[in-house]
Amino acid sequence: MEIRPGLHRIQAPLGERFIAMYLLTGPEGALLFDTGVAESVRSTLLPYLSGIGFDPADLRWVISSHCDFDHTGGNAALREVAPNVQLLAGRADVPMTEDVELLISGRYGEFAERDGFDDPPETTAEVRRATGLVGVDRALDGGERLDLGGGRVVEVLAAPGHSPGHLALWDPSNRALVISDAVLGETVPFADGAPAFPPTYRDTPAYVETIRRLGSYDAELLLTAHYPVYEGDDVAAFLDASLAYTELIDRVITKELEQGQELTSLELIRGITADLGPWGPGAAEYLIFPVTGNLERLVAQGKVVEGERDGTRTWRWLA
Repeated sequence: MEIRPGLHRIQAPLGERFIAMYLLTGPEGALLFDTGVAESVRSTLLPYLSGIGFDPADLRWVISSHCDFDHTGGNAALREVAPNVQLLAGRADVPMTEDVELLISGRYGEFAERDGFDDPPETTAEVRRATGLVGVDRALDGGERLDLGGGRVVEVLAAPGHSPGHLALWDPSNRALVISDAVLGETVPFADGAPAFPPTYRDTPAYVETIRRLGSYDAELLLTAHYPVYEGDDVAAFLDASLAYTELIDRVITKELEQGQELTSLELIRGITADLGPWGPGAAEYLIFPVTGNLERLVAQGKVVEGERDGTRTWRWLA
């Protein structure tokens, strides 16, 4: 739907969740922010564009917010109907935006060897099935300005934390921040709002800085990929809750490790899940993303030391 002049939210099914793509239009150009998975383009995006009388060949830019398959998986399908579109992505995320096997091994499989955590085989198979990637035409670093005409200029923002090259958009004409997964609240929801799995930010210092920087825009509208539309006071509330959650993880890690045990990541997560969210055991293990980020920050602060037990990484309290 068009939620503001020239600003469209296009919501596609993603299993029991959804993925929201965003179309920003002006008299001299249009950009699409994310393409979902391959089915998102064929079953949701193209019918929507047809319904508003927009020719996908008129797209000038497609920006991948970050490398995850549910944001880039439709890139190849989109390129088929818009062969002249310029595909843009955050510089640090470009390799995984172009190569699904690198994405699977380097991002989703990051914890397999050191921590004993990996996606189930059926999840990996679905990533491969649902993802069609193509080469990136231009890498972005944040600070770029895209002119849509009529005085409407959209600014690209670097928003790392969930991924190193995550991007967001500032649309000053609508006082809107389009942030995809740059900020993830206290839980990622199912489509009905029930908790699905933990917020999977990875680099805690970068994530915290991103939240604070986005808050400085005093936006009237906050547009994410997997959450409802936030307007007015709800914008700051979502950002504040997301920041507070990073601090909660620090507190529960500290409480658990202060008992003196040296724990693997999964042992630690099993001990603290009840304090962090309502997810079941399988979903709760995805806490390994934010918990590892916070543990690395605590190591840098000299409060925690990293060790090893039988080839598996461990963590021990020092402070």
